[in-house]
Amino acid sequence: MNRLREIREDKGLTQMQIAKAIGITQRNYSYIETGKIMLTEDILIKLADYYNTSIDYLLYRTDKRDTYPKSIMQEKNYMH
Repeated sequence: MNRLREIREDKGLTQMQIAKAIGITQRNYSYIETGKIMLTEDILIKLADYYNTSIDYLLYRTDKRDTYPKSIMQEKNYMH
């Protein structure tokens, strides 16, 4: 099962709810979830922030859903 779909369904959310939260159309979110279009860095960051998880978890680089501690750059608002 696709990790994005898995985490979305675990939280009882619809594709429309996620799409609206990250600022894209439901169709584009569906294409991302099914692999028809690639995730951009911007969307990946938004999804990780929305789900309060790591990008590594979304990309199957780890099975731990926990987020990483904030970096010094993020804490000082240098990023985003």
